[in-house]
Amino acid sequence: MSRASVTPPATELDVAVATPEGSGNRRLRQFLRNPIGVVAVAVLVILYLSAFFAPLIYHVSPTATNPIGSLLPPGPGHPLGTDDLGRDELARIIAGGQLSLVVGVVAMAVSVLVGTLVGLLAGYFRGGVEMVLMRIVDAWLAVPALVLILVEVTTFGDSPAVIILVIGFTYWPQVARIMHGETLSLRQREYVEASRALGSPQWRVMLRHILPHLVPSAIVSGSLAVAWSILTESALSYLGLGIQPPLASWGNMLQNAQSYVYLDPMLAILPGLFIVLTVLAFNVLGNALRDVL
Repeated sequence: MSRASVTPPATELDVAVATPEGSGNRRLRQFLRNPIGVVAVAVLVILYLSAFFAPLIYHVSPTATNPIGSLLPPGPGHPLGTDDLGRDELARIIAGGQLSLVVGVVAMAVSVLVGTLVGLLAGYFRGGVEMVLMRIVDAWLAVPALVLILVEVTTFGDSPAVIILVIGFTYWPQVARIMHGETLSLRQREYVEASRALGSPQWRVMLRHILPHLVPSAIVSGSLAVAWSILTESALSYLGLGIQPPLASWGNMLQNAQSYVYLDPMLAILPGLFIVLTVLAFNVLGNALRDVL
């Protein structure tokens, strides 16, 4: 036997790299070497913790009005001042953050689930299934997103649940196109062909051999979908078609502040700053995850 034909035994390092745990650890180390991505994660963690745990410490109602104390500057009892109805601005920022952040995450989950399912089915089955599903995607993308959302909101109402579903069902075609392309590439791989040749059912091939490889793309698409959902909800609320008072969201806080932008500019600056910070953090996180995954 020649020396070239001898295969050296696998070392522990080779085994660790070949296993999912080794791959995951390597990707985690690569992500931690990206300081901008780490900062984005830290900012998002602080935002979510503040939005959902600050009310346990700051016991002020975001809907309690006090006309005598309207448009007060920051001071004792009101760290960020009050709005035109005397409502505490800090309490409304916290309550608006809860609603805006929940809308972003849940709408993202809807769009990623629907888009992944459509892209997976279209890319795997090809033929008539692909033609029908992808033409639906193309038709959906041909309509401007804001126009489509406005039609859906005026038709089905403006409750928070409807807003979440409308935003989620508007973004799914972008996810479907990405998943469709990934599935077309994966279905040609040798292990997929081998699984089909061994008689595995089609649903098993899709769930076991294709869907796990779509997870990295779904994660990146999801991080960008959250940012898009928060911006869309803010735009709808600013136009008066999104979350309605007395519920607070960063978008309708901007809408309420536009009449007092010269008297108290902080009423518009604060919710706008939180929208920009959140969207920027999710976009940066999406770019960092794309580089790693």
